[in-house]
Amino acid sequence: MPHDHHHHDGDHHAHDHNHHPTGAHMHSHMHDVDMAAELQILCDQFIDGFCSAKDKMSYLRLAGVPLEKTPFGGGPSLKLVDVHLTTEWQVGTASPSFGSRELSYLPYPGQMVTERTNMGLVYVSLEAKQITDIRDFILHKQAAERAAP
Repeated sequence: MPHDHHHHDGDHHAHDHNHHPTGAHMHSHMHDVDMAAELQILCDQFIDGFCSAKDKMSYLRLAGVPLEKTPFGGGPSLKLVDVHLTTEWQVGTASPSFGSRELSYLPYPGQMVTERTNMGLVYVSLEAKQITDIRDFILHKQAAERAAP
């Protein structure tokens, strides 16, 4: 199954003009494009590896996925209980229009429709539930590796 991971949830990393309601990201940076492409490849490989792994828990451990986390704001630790995959198909694009509050919309012809799959790590405690997007996990892991001596 092909994985085309676009950043579609309004998160704080790479640009996806399809999902920003304001014109705040109307610029582009080649560095950001390169980082987004690298992140897409890493996510594709991570998801493919997880799907094909015979021992899913060993795969997660080897990848450094924490089985427990401290929740934002404190409280009892969160335990990893689920890994979920979501598949979506991008059927068009929308971007800010110059001088208008309306989005410029371009539906795709059939051959341009792309499938994308994403992964979420679901952590729970008696008080909270937190879903960590695999892109966030990979970005944080990369940042930690760069910061290590």
